Amino acid sequence: MTLNVFKNTVLFFVLAMISCASKMKTNNHTNDKNASVYLVNKTINVDSTRILVGANQTELYLPLLKGKHVGIVANQTSVIFKNHSSETKKTLYTHLVDSLLSLNINVRKVFAPEHGFRGTADAGANVSDGIDKKTKLPLISLHGKHRKPTPKALKELDIVVFDIQDVGVRFYTYISTLHNVMEACAEAGIPVIVLDRPNPNGHYVDGPTLKIENQSFLGMHPIPLVHGLTIGEYAKMINGEQWLANGVPCDIKIIPVKNYTHYTPYSLPIRPSPNLPNDQSIKLYPSLGLFEGTNINAGRGTEFQFQRYGAPFLNNKTMTFKYTPIPNFGAKHPKHKNILCYGEDLKDVSVKGMSLKWVIKAYQNTTDTSKFFNTSNFTKHAGTDLLQKQIMSGLSEAEIKASWKKELEKFKSTRAKYLMYP
Repeated sequence: MTLNVFKNTVLFFVLAMISCASKMKTNNHTNDKNASVYLVNKTINVDSTRILVGANQTELYLPLLKGKHVGIVANQTSVIFKNHSSETKKTLYTHLVDSLLSLNINVRKVFAPEHGFRGTADAGANVSDGIDKKTKLPLISLHGKHRKPTPKALKELDIVVFDIQDVGVRFYTYISTLHNVMEACAEAGIPVIVLDRPNPNGHYVDGPTLKIENQSFLGMHPIPLVHGLTIGEYAKMINGEQWLANGVPCDIKIIPVKNYTHYTPYSLPIRPSPNLPNDQSIKLYPSLGLFEGTNINAGRGTEFQFQRYGAPFLNNKTMTFKYTPIPNFGAKHPKHKNILCYGEDLKDVSVKGMSLKWVIKAYQNTTDTSKFFNTSNFTKHAGTDLLQKQIMSGLSEAEIKASWKKELEKFKSTRAKYLMYP
C-alpha cells in the first residue's frame, strides 16, 4: 500500500510538471540560443508516442534515486518527452537533469561525452570541465583530459544515471563513454542506471569486426561496425563478455524502452550530435562515416552532413555534383574548407543498410589515389587494416562483404544473449 501511494505521488508531480511546462510559450530548451540546431523533426506523429523511452518511465527509477547523491551522464538528447501537442504541432520535452532537479532529486554533477552537455562541440574536439549556466551544476568532461570518470569525480556519488541517444555504429563514441563509465563505477562500487532509448540502426548487423589490435576510443570491443544493439543491450554485453578491466562487472539496472522492437521505425526528434541533422544522415552514417578515415569531405561544413561527399581531387567529369564546405555549427574546420569539391549528393537516395559502394566509387574516381586514405584513421574507423587493402586491390562490395560473413554470424550468436527486444 505504501509503495502504491509513493508511486502515485511521484506520478502526480511528474504530470504536474508536464502540465505546467506545456502552458509555457517555450520550454527549457527553446530558451537556448542553440535550440534550433538540436531539433531534427519539430513535429511528432501521434502514433510514435506509443514508444516510451526509459527516461519517460520515471516510476521505475525515481524510487532508486530518492535520498541519493546522483551523477548524470547526459547530453542534449537526455530528455523526457511530453505528449504531442495538437495546438503547437511540436515535440515538447524537458531535459532529464532539469526534470530531476524539479522533483528534488539530489543531482550533484553532470558528466559530458563528446560534443559536450549541450551537444555543440565539434567532432573530436576536447570538451572542458565547467559549470552549467542554467543549473549551476559542475560539468565533468569525458572527452577532454579524462575519458573515464576519475575516482575523485565519483567520490561523493551514490549512483550514476546514463542517458544518451546512440545510433548503433561502432565508431560513434557514446558506447566507448558507456564502457568507461561502467568500468569506473565498477571499480568504485557505484551502481549505474541506464535509461534505454531505441537504436535507429538497430534492425541489422553489418560491417567488418574490429580486431583488438586496432582498439581505440573509436572502437573498444570486437564488434561489427553496425552492432544492432540499444545502449541498454550494449551495457549488458559489456558486462556479460567481461570487457571491463579485470572482468569485474558493473552493477547496472536498465530501464527498457516500452513498446519497442528492433524493427520498429524510430525517427529521432533531437539530433544526437551536431553533424547528424536528420533521419537520412543517420541511415547513411554507417556507410559515409568511413570517409572520416579518408581525405574526402562527408558533408561537414554544409547543411547536408553525411548526405553528400566530395573532394577537390575527385574526377569532375564523372562526379559532377559540386559544393564548397564552409565553417558552420559543429564543423569549424571542415575538410577542404572554402575549396570547391566534386562528389555525389545522396540526400534523396533510398538507404537499406550499410553500403561500401560510395567509398569504392570515390576511390575509383580519385585523380590521385595517394591523397585518398588517411591510413591510421581509416583503420581505426574500419576496425581492421584489411578493408583498405581490399578497396585498393579492386575487390567488389559483394566480395568484401563475403569476407565478413563468418565473423558476423559469430557476433549475431553472441548478440542474441543480450537482446531485450525482439
